[in-house]
Parts: sequence; C-alpha cells; structure tokens
Amino acid sequence: MPKQAGETTSIVRWRQWQSPGIEHLVLRQSADGILATSVAVSADAEPFAVRYRIACGPDWLAREVEVDLVGGTSVRLTTDGLGNWLKDGVPVAELEGALYPDLTVTPFTNTLPIQRLQLKRGESAEIAAAFIELPELSIVRSRQRYTCLEEGGRYLYESLVSGFRREIEVDGQGLVVTYPDFWQRI
Repeated sequence: MPKQAGETTSIVRWRQWQSPGIEHLVLRQSADGILATSVAVSADAEPFAVRYRIACGPDWLAREVEVDLVGGTSVRLTTDGLGNWLKDGVPVAELEGALYPDLTVTPFTNTLPIQRLQLKRGESAEIAAAFIELPELSIVRSRQRYTCLEEGGRYLYESLVSGFRREIEVDGQGLVVTYPDFWQRI
C-alpha cells in the first residue's frame, strides 16, 4: 500500500509480561484517519494467534474492527461513531453507546480513548467499550474509566464492571509502554 502525503507509520511490538506471547502492530496515521493492523500470539493457558485491524476516523473513534483467529473464526464490527454497532452486518443493541473497541489480546486499544479524550492531569472520563474477549470472540459492553495521572505519560485504567485497575505508562503517541502484569513494549 503506497504511503499518502502526510502519513506517518509506526511499528510497535509488545511482549506478554511473564510468558512468550508477542504482538507486532503497524499504525498508520493520516488526515483521513488511523489504521492499526496487527498480529498477536498469546501464550496464555489456551494459546492462540489473532490478526486484527482497527480503522478509526481522524478523531480516534473506531469505524471498523476486524478480528480473525488464526485457524478459527472471525468477526467484523462496524460503528457509526455514535455508539451504534453492527456485527457481521447485524445490529448489536447490547453495545449501544460503546464508542471504543477493547480487545483483551492487546494494549493498543487503550490508545484510542487516551488519544481522543486528551485528559489533563487529575481529570477522568467514563467510557463504554465493545469488549472483545479472546479467544472466545465474545463481545459485551464494558463500562471503563481513564484517569490522567501525568499528561502524555501515565493513566489509571479501571473496569467499572469488574473492579480491575492498572496504572499504565504511555509514550507521546499514547501507545502503551508498560501495562503491569500483562504487556511491556519491546
């Protein structure tokens, strides 16, 4: 795919915190929008590999999410950016109001709300995400909160459903550097 004028490309790799899992992500940004394509190999108790593609508008709101388990099933989600989702072309009422995808296999999906919200130190925002559990490919609406601890550097991520919390470190692009116990940038 030829590079457009003004397009930037970043290649990012993460490794799982305590196992040999790895992810390779290519992030393309232009005036037209953002495209992330990735392959992740999970070394969890049930190992699997997945290819995913997330297309966003220039506002960091997802428009399309494709997830393909290597050797398994796949799913395609589209959204209007207003919280209305289609799964393989069929409306998904239970995802209503979710503005962001959240895939369990990657820290990249944290970048979307971090970039879009542009929180200042001490500010927080509650969001709803289309939470995609892998390798099951189950999808539920998930209430979450992001709190800026240090602009462009550290955020507190919280699942308001499960109570899960992690302080994550990001770089200047909002890409995760450290997600304790789960992912670390290579």
